[in-house]
Amino acid sequence: MINKLVSKIQKTNAPIVVGLDPMLNYIPKHIQEAAFKEFGETLEGAAEAVWQYNKGIVDATCDLIPAVKPQIAMYEQFGIPGLIAYKRTVDYCKSKDLVVIGDIKRGDIGSTSAAYAVGHLGKVQVGSKTYAGFDEDFATVNPYLGTDGVKPFVDVCKEEKKGIFVLVKTSNPSSGEFQDRVIEGRPLYEWVGEMVNKWGADHMGDSYSYVGAVVGATYPKMGKVLRKLMPKTFILVPGYGAQGGKGADLVHFFNEDGLGAIVNSSRGIIAAYKQEKYAKFGEEGYADASRQAVKDMISDIAGALESR
Repeated sequence: MINKLVSKIQKTNAPIVVGLDPMLNYIPKHIQEAAFKEFGETLEGAAEAVWQYNKGIVDATCDLIPAVKPQIAMYEQFGIPGLIAYKRTVDYCKSKDLVVIGDIKRGDIGSTSAAYAVGHLGKVQVGSKTYAGFDEDFATVNPYLGTDGVKPFVDVCKEEKKGIFVLVKTSNPSSGEFQDRVIEGRPLYEWVGEMVNKWGADHMGDSYSYVGAVVGATYPKMGKVLRKLMPKTFILVPGYGAQGGKGADLVHFFNEDGLGAIVNSSRGIIAAYKQEKYAKFGEEGYADASRQAVKDMISDIAGALESR
């Protein structure tokens, strides 16, 4: 799957991933009203609105991008109907040949971690048959519990030829409360980065490991250090756009070959129509606004890489 991701990035010239992180207040009124008319102001109605909204964005952008990243919490807030919308979204994106990164941030130990890995990336045994549960291509993993929490995911990835992105340095303001703590002269995120490099060394695709890392765009200097610590690790970079990251901040996340990183933008793309820059599209043209925001993001990152 890491080979497919690299191939699709090269084909689209777009090292970006669209974060499908829907909130009801992002969804245009006409979509909400149609869903509520059919299902009422219920969890089912909200899930239908989410699904239709996602479908519009995917249809408008799928030819420009290599991957999407649905954040499962945005679906879980609507209960079981929300999870059904999540699964519909995953399946629809895969039908468009997009790589799907399930942003689930799971991490536990032993059989619990194995169950998470099987549920999202693997297959579960039911009598004489096996079934893929959510069936994403990649998943995000929290390494706080150490190797015990990560190895079950790696094992499933090896079996299914899929991948993970391990949280190393996250983009949120308070990430440093733990991640920047100095241990034996080095910040914790460097120790985690070294472990990611180690976990990935034995699990390589053609040029990059299928054990990737998450490093926030909001910390470009740290990204430069981590890029050197993890030369064969693909980096998922959140924090672009709405969180403040710009193309110029991202050049050090990439290797000299122009690969090695994929940059996420969520509300900056899916709610682009709410920005003054894209207001001309209006609510009805929300998906066209998202398409233009994708084009602008591709241009921004390409320009930054060319001038580095």
